[in-house]
Amino acid sequence: LRVGLLTHAAGVNGHRVKTIDVLRRAPGVRLVKLFGPEHGIYGNASANVKVGDAIDRRTGLPVYSLYGETRRPKPKMLEGLDALLIDLQDVGARTYTYVSCMIYAMEACFEAGVKVIVLDRPNPLGGLKTDGPGLDKNWKSYVGALRVPYVHGLTIGELALMATRTTGWLTLSEEGRRKGRVEVVKMQGWRRSMRWRDTGLLWVATSPRIPHIDSVDFYPVTGLGCELEDDFTHGAQGVKASVWPFRFIRHAAKKPPEVERALRAKRIAGLGFNPMLMSDGTKGVFLTIRDWAALRPTELNFHMMQLSCLWAKGGKNPFAALSKGRRDTLIKHIGCEAFFNDLCKRGAAVNVKAWVARWERDGKVFQEWAKRFWLYPA
Repeated sequence: LRVGLLTHAAGVNGHRVKTIDVLRRAPGVRLVKLFGPEHGIYGNASANVKVGDAIDRRTGLPVYSLYGETRRPKPKMLEGLDALLIDLQDVGARTYTYVSCMIYAMEACFEAGVKVIVLDRPNPLGGLKTDGPGLDKNWKSYVGALRVPYVHGLTIGELALMATRTTGWLTLSEEGRRKGRVEVVKMQGWRRSMRWRDTGLLWVATSPRIPHIDSVDFYPVTGLGCELEDDFTHGAQGVKASVWPFRFIRHAAKKPPEVERALRAKRIAGLGFNPMLMSDGTKGVFLTIRDWAALRPTELNFHMMQLSCLWAKGGKNPFAALSKGRRDTLIKHIGCEAFFNDLCKRGAAVNVKAWVARWERDGKVFQEWAKRFWLYPA
């Protein structure tokens, strides 16, 4: 087979050999093209930074960027391919862009008559927990291509099957969707109850701000809460490769003990808070997961938004004051416009617990429906 490979820095096998090199040595396969997502095939490009096409110095193969001039393979890029292999390690949260990259590539392949083969990988958050808001139909974007809960509990292979087999989930005609050919190469030994630490695999950074597995665990915990500029932030200051990204948070106008007291008062199950001084002098609050089973991973984000309203200068609601562009970006990340509107209307009085309970009910309904696409038993 003449194949292309869509992959990134975490595209390695259990012995940490790059999938690129595995395929170059594999019998019956000729690797002829490489495709890269956000951050590039070696994971060294920053977030939201365009990556250009190039020639890979290691292999001499052409590298087509799907986070540059286009986010969807053009027909010419797919010419001569029998199949496109997709090997991307996801982090289990909807706004991480690798699933969107896969979906866009699948659609282009279906249109071009190229088979898609997805090399499945573990969901590092496990396969049993769903949490957070779902995605409104009219807010689909590159930070949310599929209408799943923020924490969806599915592998990237299961998401590929779900998108292919569900009417209206791909931007193709029904005929185009049915003609699409997708195969998922299943994992061996993975169970839904496994988080990353249970797999015995070493974590390879999937992007600059996800250098270790702690970053994965806390990405859904604080990522949305730090979306507002000049308010809550994560990681230590002045460090190029941020120390404890998503796990170490601070507020621009409040001292760590005050932030800690406010967060403890929210009584978020399964989460611990400790003021800490980082080695570079940055003061903040260090987060600890005390009980994963009890934790709703996304809940803290919405309490952080509530506190942003409470602590805003002059009592002005910072979310209601956002420009249209910033407003739309935030809604795309949250997924639920109704919550954002409620936050703008009520500010610090928004009932976060009620929203969290509503999303928990919705998540259970989604999971029951999604079980038909499970490749691995509970």
